[in-house]
Amino acid sequence: MDLQKMKKILKKVFILPPVPTLLVSIPCYVLVIYVLSNGGMHPVISYAAYILSAYALIITCTGTPSIIKRLRKWITSHPLTRRLLGISLIKRFVGEVSFQTEVSLYQGLFINIMYIGIKLFSGIYYRSIWFIALSIYYIFLAAMRSSLLHYTRRQGTGKDMASEWRRYRLCGIILLFMNQTLIGIIVLVVYQNSGFEYPGLLIYAMALYAFYAAITAVMNVVKFRKYGSPIMSSAKVINLTAALVSMLSLETAMMAQFGTGDDASFRQIMSACTGAGVSMIVVGMAVYMIIRSTKILKQISKEQGGNAG
Repeated sequence: MDLQKMKKILKKVFILPPVPTLLVSIPCYVLVIYVLSNGGMHPVISYAAYILSAYALIITCTGTPSIIKRLRKWITSHPLTRRLLGISLIKRFVGEVSFQTEVSLYQGLFINIMYIGIKLFSGIYYRSIWFIALSIYYIFLAAMRSSLLHYTRRQGTGKDMASEWRRYRLCGIILLFMNQTLIGIIVLVVYQNSGFEYPGLLIYAMALYAFYAAITAVMNVVKFRKYGSPIMSSAKVINLTAALVSMLSLETAMMAQFGTGDDASFRQIMSACTGAGVSMIVVGMAVYMIIRSTKILKQISKEQGGNAG
């Protein structure tokens, strides 16, 4: 079988249209939730549920862009949407990418401040280093978002590229420092063999949020690169970093809630591997941001020096 035929087969299997994606993925998710919620099921059913859920996750990731495109087309053609677009604030949000970034930063900053308060209070109340470390992580995120928000409020985007690239580099440096906190969190997870605990069905809501955050973060990082604004790119990198840690937290929560006492070593290995992977991605993004911005700033400095001469 040649390479082109193989690609066609893989596309047909793993990249489905919107409706088949939903029809296949939703029952798979329901099945794996049912299996996880009811222990002691036959191993064949359990393994089948895990395999199907993995396939559902793949087609969800590959099919989300087409689903969003279909939904966007339906929403934009709806009469109610036309009425809403008559409101100046909504029209501005839809039409101005810089305003979307600003709103996103406000939203992220608000959530960060809530998380800082909750985790810091929990850490002091329960005397937990785990929660205090998480609050420090969210302080770093809030600092980066505040820096970008302050800049966009004062200067906007696309006006002073040198200043934007310097802010972009600063975010990369903060990411490097933030990664030390992340490493500390990962060490705590592995050493204590613990993780997040969510009561009742809340864990499923957190799972949906974590997958949504991860998918949209990856899509936005790719999407906003074309605008050429370092400030916008920085905002989306921050979202991606937060989404990666959410996925790590979800994994520890799933293993803590659905695992047994016999799989302690497996939980430690999985937490260590996933944590190392997340940490390496964060370091990679930080180093890329620093190196890229430094090169471009040198180029801008040479061009300005040449024009002055």
